Amino acid sequence: MARTKSINFPNTEGELSTLFDKLQRSTLNTLLVSGALAIHGASSALAKTGSTAYAIAGDTTLVKLAAADLPALVGTVTNATFNVFVFTVNASGTTKTYMGTAGATLGAVVFPTTGDGEVVLGFVIINPTGTGNFVGGTTNLDDATVVPNAVYINTVGEFFPQFSTL
Repeated sequence: MARTKSINFPNTEGELSTLFDKLQRSTLNTLLVSGALAIHGASSALAKTGSTAYAIAGDTTLVKLAAADLPALVGTVTNATFNVFVFTVNASGTTKTYMGTAGATLGAVVFPTTGDGEVVLGFVIINPTGTGNFVGGTTNLDDATVVPNAVYINTVGEFFPQFSTL
């Protein structure tokens, strides 16, 4: 992965402390075992975990059970563009979904920034190539008309969407 941000070297103890705090926070949240993301079922607008996911969020070990529904995708992906929806879980077991910024190509997609203390379970790439737009929470992930071309990516370890490019 290409470096997308450069670091300004700290000049004071406070700036150094802030830098270390950011580095520590980013490494305290990790996915130990993939949840095997999948479509919830035939003709469904929801994704789910297909197997049991294990994660560490801060100082809490989490277990997200297999076949757990993930939050509905929210947002529209315009026909013939690409976008991502990132799924996270926090220390209390609450899952969230974040939508990226669409691009004309997969490489032009910008990942969303996720919340502090959240572990990325994975993401789904959407590239509608049918007759309409993909509408999150409404369009089925296997819709034959919109053809969302949903691709499920499982992350393991530390994954920082805000620093990622496809």
